[in-house]
Amino acid sequence: MTHAAPLPRLLQRIALPPLAAPALGRALTAILRRIALHHPAIFTRLGPSQSARFLIDVTDGPVRLLMEPEPRRITAFARRADLPPHDAGISGSIAAFLAMLHGREDGDALFFSGALEIFGDTAAVLALRNALDDAELDLTEELATATVAPFDRWLRSTSARLARASGYALSREEI
Repeated sequence: MTHAAPLPRLLQRIALPPLAAPALGRALTAILRRIALHHPAIFTRLGPSQSARFLIDVTDGPVRLLMEPEPRRITAFARRADLPPHDAGISGSIAAFLAMLHGREDGDALFFSGALEIFGDTAAVLALRNALDDAELDLTEELATATVAPFDRWLRSTSARLARASGYALSREEI
């Protein structure tokens, strides 16, 4: 089970300005498209679930995310907004999502422990989880390689310091 500190209450309760969610969605879409370019097997591995709409509910964050693999788009919705139409979903803390994504925790263990909950099209969620496991993504590295020196080094070192201080799995550890 993840042992990361919960997000500070201030971050959990942020009321996003009206333009913050769309800007966040555009930034996340750019990251998703970069990942699709460098890891196309993630999307082919989804098979028919590429057309599914996945609701990613980070329960301790100010937004919910709607990920659409086929058009390579992520839309951010303020927590107070109505849920967008979706086919499948995953709900849990940011710590649980990051631990699963970076391979620190087994996705099945997180689901069975209740740290992550799934709903809707279970087969689509399983396909997504398996595709992400196989890709062995490292979000810090994806962001760092999208920048230029010296910002890339700063991003890696800052991520490492934040991970040690918070307990969050901010990158993939080599085993």
